[in-house]
Amino acid sequence: MTLGKILGWGCVLISLAGIALDLADLDLPRGYGWLLLGWGVAAASYAVVRGHMVAYVTKRLLEAAFVVFMIATLTFVLLRFLPGGPFDAEKALPPEIKANIEAKYGLDKPLGEQYLDYLMGLARGDLGESYKYIGRPVADIIAETLPVSFQLGVYSLLLAFLVGIPIGVLAASRHNSVVDNALMIFAISGVALPSFIVGPLLVMVFSFGIPFSALTGLLPPALWESPVYYIMPVITLGLRPAAIIARLTRSSMLEVIQADFVRTARAKGVAWPVILYKHVLKNSLIPVLTISGPLVAGILSGSFIVEIVFGIPGMGKHLVQSVTNRDYPLILGMTLVFSTMLVIANLIVDLLYTVVDPRIKLG
Repeated sequence: MTLGKILGWGCVLISLAGIALDLADLDLPRGYGWLLLGWGVAAASYAVVRGHMVAYVTKRLLEAAFVVFMIATLTFVLLRFLPGGPFDAEKALPPEIKANIEAKYGLDKPLGEQYLDYLMGLARGDLGESYKYIGRPVADIIAETLPVSFQLGVYSLLLAFLVGIPIGVLAASRHNSVVDNALMIFAISGVALPSFIVGPLLVMVFSFGIPFSALTGLLPPALWESPVYYIMPVITLGLRPAAIIARLTRSSMLEVIQADFVRTARAKGVAWPVILYKHVLKNSLIPVLTISGPLVAGILSGSFIVEIVFGIPGMGKHLVQSVTNRDYPLILGMTLVFSTMLVIANLIVDLLYTVVDPRIKLG
């Protein structure tokens, strides 16, 4: 086994071990996060060097830094030009008190000076203090809520791929059959139903129950305290991406099934399951990978609604409240975190192209 496979499978096994411990409601070992991060960086670095993609990845990282910088700049400027301020309330503060508060947070300075102070704080890793949660650094709020939102996003993505790809494969292999039609009706329904409808419906059925239902009280309606609390939020957030992946996998596989190499393999007597899973599926994953970047964006933005519906103490709740309260530092900090995650997700998707199809060269 090559070093690349050892690093790759090691990263997968460490991730699966962490998920298993979390679902078993056991505490993760101390330093687990750093172990996973270090192993993942080592695997990615080896793949980049081995694939002669150092220049490409360096260029993409520089582009990503510029994108995040522009997002921070535009968010900063737009917040300052929107009507209203962080300390405007229904009952107006006395002018001298409002002036003292603005001076404390540097809001009395010219806009250019405020922007420079913000950039200098970012360079030091200081995101500032929240205006709403007095005395609490934004970095502490993010560190407290990010793991919960990350858990919700990861489990929803796993559900989307583990359900969407098999459904797409099964539908493609039973093309124009009753199974195919039934699965596509399910997929279309999943795409059409928004999460703010799916979530309350699940709560009504599995928590409060319909009249004379045996499902009443089967699942907790809110919070994020143990694995049983994960079920409904993860289904709510992962249902639509799973339906999108299922439809895309099916359409992509139907195109590949018509290829010459598939007909040749069948003529040679290769078993149909081997053709389907070893050859057709692998050559059908490029469109699925392409849509994975936008799906991550959809899951992250959709988590705002899901976290509010189910009372999950994640970043989404704080982001919505920070917008309502005009909490500038918290809005900027949350925006930077989400934009960084999206940029990294798109970079990972691009690198995975070379894993799925070695003929693709990134340069």
